[in-house]
Order: sequence, then C-alpha cells, then structure tokens
Amino acid sequence: QVQLVESGGGLVQPGGSLKLSCAASGSIFSINAMGWYRQTPGKQRELVAVITSGGSTNYADSVKGRFTISRDNAKNTVNLQMNSLKPEDTAVYYCKAIVRPEATLRWSDYWGQGTQVTVSS
Repeated sequence: QVQLVESGGGLVQPGGSLKLSCAASGSIFSINAMGWYRQTPGKQRELVAVITSGGSTNYADSVKGRFTISRDNAKNTVNLQMNSLKPEDTAVYYCKAIVRPEATLRWSDYWGQGTQVTVSS
C-alpha cells in the first residue's frame, strides 16, 4: 500500500509565502516523477509543477518565477515553495507521484488527499 500525505496549506495574505510538503510511504520500490496539481471548484485539476527523479522540473506558466519544486529521493518527499502568492493561487493542492510498488512493480499514479491554500487579505 502506497500513501501520499500532504502538509503545509493554510491562509496567507497576497504577496506572502507558503511551503507545501508531501511524503510518500509504504512498500515502494521506486518513484519516478513527483508533482503538484491544484483544483478550484468547477474547474479541472491543473498541473502546477513536476520534478523527475533526476531533478528536471517543469512549471505552469502562471507560477514560473514564484514557485519552486524540490524533492528528496532518499526520503521520498517533494516540496513546493510558493512565494509572491496571489489570490488566483487559491485552490486545493494535490501531490501526485508515479510509483512502482514492491507488490506489483507496475508504475501507477498515486495522489494525496489535498491541502487547501487560500490567498486573501
């Protein structure tokens, strides 16, 4: 069983910063890409940032220069440092990992439960 647990969401004023963290646990053989997505009511979930096991990153245009994704392969964690936050960044943020569990050795997508980020004065 593989689980992803996020932490670090909350309420922040415009221009402020937040750091999201996500830890993958369970019987994991290996992890490929890890990333962050976000979703607002009535809209599709969208990619925010992704990082490969080798450290290559990709960001949504809307967050480039403000958000930074990083990961610790030894700890199976991924972080999202969010700076210069805007009201339009308000959303539920989800962690996703492409994992090969020890039980199956098949690559599968796993998602966290989501954490609310609210940017408001």
